[in-house]
Amino acid sequence: MIAHLQGKLVEKNPTEVVIDCNGVGYQVNISLHTYSLLPNTDFIKLFTYLQIKEDAHVLFGFVEKSEREIFKMLLSVSGIGAGIARTMLSSLEPKQIIKAIASGDVDTIQKIKGIGSKTAQRVILDLKEKVLKIYDLNEVSISQSNTNKDEALSALEVLGFVRKTSEKIIEKIIKEDPEASVETIIKKALKNL
Repeated sequence: MIAHLQGKLVEKNPTEVVIDCNGVGYQVNISLHTYSLLPNTDFIKLFTYLQIKEDAHVLFGFVEKSEREIFKMLLSVSGIGAGIARTMLSSLEPKQIIKAIASGDVDTIQKIKGIGSKTAQRVILDLKEKVLKIYDLNEVSISQSNTNKDEALSALEVLGFVRKTSEKIIEKIIKEDPEASVETIIKKALKNL
């Protein structure tokens, strides 16, 4: 219904702003991500999402259109309301949320306040396909790095190294070089074990 607001920034705090549009002040709820992107000028434009409930009409604002799309996607998941969706976008950057959903990273999503393991799993289950379609993430590359990690880990186990220790070292290697081949991971891990 209201796609965007453009006007003078009257009030600004980490959770909401008030925008004056030709004499009408709109109270707009924002995430910390949007707050960090707000320009230092008085004149701003926010993409908005209007949530209509029985007892309230609540306006949510976003500097980036992509953040609004992720917000709407999160709302489509059962058990995720506007408050939790905003908390997610305040806790993680939109790109991190997309990456976590695409790679099935339950732990990252579960770390967000108010989200338990079942809700995190539901978010991934409901949105993974949508995310992969919309954002052209190459699922092959995501599973590729996991496959390389798993292969390197099992090779080190066969060589007699303790799994927990090997896992920590491999994680570190993959963080430094996400494109590392299985051989490279094993060679680097052997130097550190």
